[in-house]
Amino acid sequence: MSEARPRLAVVLFNLGGPDGPQAVRPFLENLFSDPAIIGAPWLVRRPLAALIARLREKSAIANSAQMGGGSPIVPETEAQSASLQTALSLALPHLNIRIFIAMRYWRPLTEEAAAEVAAWAPDHVVLTPLYPQFSTTTTGSSLDAWKRAYKGPGNIHGLCCWYDNDGLVEAHVSQILRTWEAAGRPKVRLLFSAHGLPEQIANSGDPYQWQIEATCAAVAARLGEGWDWRICYQSRVGPLKWIGPSTPEAIEAAGRDGIGVLIDPIAFVSEHIETLVELDRDYAELAAEVAATPYLRAPVVGTEATFIDGLAKAVASSLGRKGYCPDGKPCPVGLARCGRTGKLGNG
Repeated sequence: MSEARPRLAVVLFNLGGPDGPQAVRPFLENLFSDPAIIGAPWLVRRPLAALIARLREKSAIANSAQMGGGSPIVPETEAQSASLQTALSLALPHLNIRIFIAMRYWRPLTEEAAAEVAAWAPDHVVLTPLYPQFSTTTTGSSLDAWKRAYKGPGNIHGLCCWYDNDGLVEAHVSQILRTWEAAGRPKVRLLFSAHGLPEQIANSGDPYQWQIEATCAAVAARLGEGWDWRICYQSRVGPLKWIGPSTPEAIEAAGRDGIGVLIDPIAFVSEHIETLVELDRDYAELAAEVAATPYLRAPVVGTEATFIDGLAKAVASSLGRKGYCPDGKPCPVGLARCGRTGKLGNG
């Protein structure tokens, strides 16, 4: 009976991460070979990616050891997939739903997921990035990889971004308040920490920074008055100038002001090296050095019920639209690289 129902494939996009020491170098090579990350021609980009991977392998393996030997991003995404499957089955009982995971730089890779989806022969495919805010370096790159890989059937729908999704906003509010209350409601500065981006990409019409600011403003509004909050950016690599202020700069400023910080990883939905190592170890050590105490860190939204419900509603609503459209408000006209312009075949 269930096979008579139309088939809906939901594809969850994320970056992926090395699942062990042996995967670190190939993961890094895949990452830096991506033209969305390094825009040089292939003949330059490929050997450069190999060089960067070789130079960073040792420190990356050490960081992986801090996470138990490998990134938790795949098991965390699998947990989100299971929760989303339950929510969607309740919301869309007339559909036969199956969720697939497509990681950009390590297994299960996009090409593997595309082959599995095609073999299942769905009637509809909803492409769902687990990056709430669109960037050409994340959602855009995953979308390009999918378009190259997918040869199967189905009407294509998608979410280019869901930065102001009610469930996402409420989940961040809940995680912040729980962390603050568990610490005894200390006086702290709330720092929304997002993954950074080179200025040259941000200035090229990429909407990421604007969407980050919109998410933070929505969370702050839901928290209510009385919060001292700032936006900052982490994970800078390479010689290029990145958007700021950086998270270390924001922590140092809090120390100078004699106040502690509560970090909310606003752009991350899964724990990974940026949260478990960078936030929990590196920035915690910095905060102690500059007397920005207490140093608190809210968990990622993970499988928080409000987050999963919000994502399920966004997926369901995408079935009523064609192409790759946003769950939230459209970007300003000047942000020409917004994902809304993506074309996805027969959607």
